[in-house]
Amino acid sequence: MDPELEAIRQRRMAQLAAQQQQQQGGGGGAAGGAAGGGAMPATPEEAAAQEEQRQAQEDRRRAMLAAVLAPEARERLARIALVKPDRARQVEAAILAAAQRGQIAERVSDARLLQMLEQQRGGGSSGGGGGGGRDDGDGEGKGVGSGRGGPRVTIQRRRAADDDDW
Repeated sequence: MDPELEAIRQRRMAQLAAQQQQQQGGGGGAAGGAAGGGAMPATPEEAAAQEEQRQAQEDRRRAMLAAVLAPEARERLARIALVKPDRARQVEAAILAAAQRGQIAERVSDARLLQMLEQQRGGGSSGGGGGGGRDDGDGEGKGVGSGRGGPRVTIQRRRAADDDDW
């Protein structure tokens, strides 16, 4: 971002904070009315302050995810967010919560992200589900079709012995 624009923005934010403090009787600080639990802001200044705060929080969230996720996992999560934004937000929240609790010692790999997605889809239960995963030959047991729920259809083709005696 342009440094001059950033300086103007910072001055304006300081002005807004000072105005808000004056309106509240000199007490309560700049965040007193701006963090008001989702209510409609009374003035455009408050709306701007709330938007700025929300943007800063989103920037912190992205930075934390970038620090915790491996590049491949970040790419996968971005693709998921394009299709299912709510699901991606749930996974992001789970990853960030685990990181804040200190449960993540190293960057989350793509394989670990897939495990987390499976656990979340299955309601957190591990093991149950009938073992319906399809083996794709990579030795890991669960393959391409293992992410789909519901009943499995198995097609068995019969070879008729008398088809070839013309």
